[in-house]
Amino acid sequence: MASVDYFERKLDEKRRLTIPAELRQEFASGIVITRGFKDYLHLYPQAIWDGEVEPALQGSILDEQVADLNVQFRRGKTADELDQKQGRVTIDQHLLDYAGIDRAVVATRAGKYWRLEKA
Repeated sequence: MASVDYFERKLDEKRRLTIPAELRQEFASGIVITRGFKDYLHLYPQAIWDGEVEPALQGSILDEQVADLNVQFRRGKTADELDQKQGRVTIDQHLLDYAGIDRAVVATRAGKYWRLEKA
């Protein structure tokens, strides 16, 4: 089976994003959604967040770059379980506002996480 690296979706009226069936196992550990580096969102499998992002955010308490990264990725961060039956996750309104996403979303794989942008 080919790897899925891109998908487009429309959020439902409750701000829920439906993850394609072939990707749901990737998010079985849960989902973390954060602000991105610019006006988009990052969508991480919980296991990637715990195993790679959290350790990367550790560093000297006096390192301004580490502090800035912590603020960037923790401000508005949400963690949720993927509804395995329907394959949906709710995105908080403040995150949608940050990324300028109304309803249509483009998701692109960026290595071990996904970038969510306005379509």
